[in-house]
Amino acid sequence: MEKTYNSFKEIEQDLRKLNLQRKISFEQMKLVKHELKEDLQPYNWVITVLNSVKKYGILYIIRKIFK
Repeated sequence: MEKTYNSFKEIEQDLRKLNLQRKISFEQMKLVKHELKEDLQPYNWVITVLNSVKKYGILYIIRKIFK
C-alpha cells in the first residue's frame, strides 16, 4: 500500500502512530512472555495434574459403584 504525503505533518503523524503501535505490540509480547513463564512453572503443572487425577478418579469410582 503506497501512500502519498502532502506535508511533513502527515509524515510525523504517521510516524507517531506507527511508533505507538510498535510500543503496544512490544508490551503485548512482554505480557505473553510473562503468562507463558507462569504457565510453565512446576506449581501450575502439579495443580493441573491433581485436578485431572481428581476428575478422572471420581469418574472411576462412580463407574466402579454402578458396575
